[in-house]
Amino acid sequence: MKIYLVGGAVRDALLNRTVKERDYVVVGATITQMQQQGFTQVGKDFPVFLHPKTKDEYALARTEKKQGTGYTGFICDFNPHITLEEDLIRRDLTVNAIAQDDDGKIIDPYNGIEDLNIKILRHVSSAFSEDPLRVLRVARFAARYQYLGFTIADETMTLMVNMVKNGEINTLTPERVWMEFQKSLSDGNFFTFLKVLNSINALACIAPSLCKLFSNTSSELLSQRLINTQTENDILFSQLADFLSADQIAKLVVDLKVPNQFKELLFLKNNNQADLLKADSLNASEMLELFNKIDIWRRFERFERLIQSMQSNNAFTVKKREYLETSYKIAANVTAKQIVVQGIKGPEIGKAIMAERLLLLKNFLEN
Repeated sequence: MKIYLVGGAVRDALLNRTVKERDYVVVGATITQMQQQGFTQVGKDFPVFLHPKTKDEYALARTEKKQGTGYTGFICDFNPHITLEEDLIRRDLTVNAIAQDDDGKIIDPYNGIEDLNIKILRHVSSAFSEDPLRVLRVARFAARYQYLGFTIADETMTLMVNMVKNGEINTLTPERVWMEFQKSLSDGNFFTFLKVLNSINALACIAPSLCKLFSNTSSELLSQRLINTQTENDILFSQLADFLSADQIAKLVVDLKVPNQFKELLFLKNNNQADLLKADSLNASEMLELFNKIDIWRRFERFERLIQSMQSNNAFTVKKREYLETSYKIAANVTAKQIVVQGIKGPEIGKAIMAERLLLLKNFLEN
């Protein structure tokens, strides 16, 4: 039994990037042997195990044979005679097909280090085209490593284009596509991820409403809004509200089965950003109507996330933000308890609260 560190951990160490996860390949072992050493099996389709102490993933070396269509149509062979080189050749990119043994020796049968040095993302073998998910993965890597100068090899781009043309990409489920979108959002360069997918016509298949981004908007503005390594995923995703219509957003969230947290902020921004951008010129009635519309009284944290999303727009000035925040603090001073002690009851309480809030806002905004 031999154990090798593989994939992203080796790649990122060679690039002097922080290694976040460590994955291992085990050569010459069986399921029984792994279990006897205390490993817990977690893989359903092929044997992946968790280390008893570190909980790192250890997978038996395997080969894959395509059967059918899509990204799940594979037959795996993980017998103990599979070699490290046979395991590595099934991987997507040469830079991900590098291994390291216990002594720190690098095993690089497919010239991944050379491609790291010349900053090229290149497929390992023609088997790349058997898995449509790799189209999204390569787009994600191109975005993640763009700051280092990485580009996609021409021959790999050709394969990706063909995978879109032959319809393989249409076999991906919305849930799996969204997983890659979310990983790209975490990396912070969502613009390049979408740009690569659009350049090979993949967006037209998986999220057609996003194609409009690249026909109606300048690349400079898109990159300004969709590249941000310091913000949270849902806030970065909500920048799309600046460029899409309500109908396009409605289609997008269905096509990708966008989770509620992301969907909610996207719609909230799309529906309210016009008022937010003129916050410093709203009168008291308009300000109160805006606050009620976004349900600020019950969901102030959501309002804060909306403000964070707006701050990427230079037109949303500090003055406008301060107007909103101060107006809220003033209006929020009105409580139900203050109204009840006046003898007001039932549905009239809510009306009285709103009337008092309006009065306070008039004193602040219109005097």
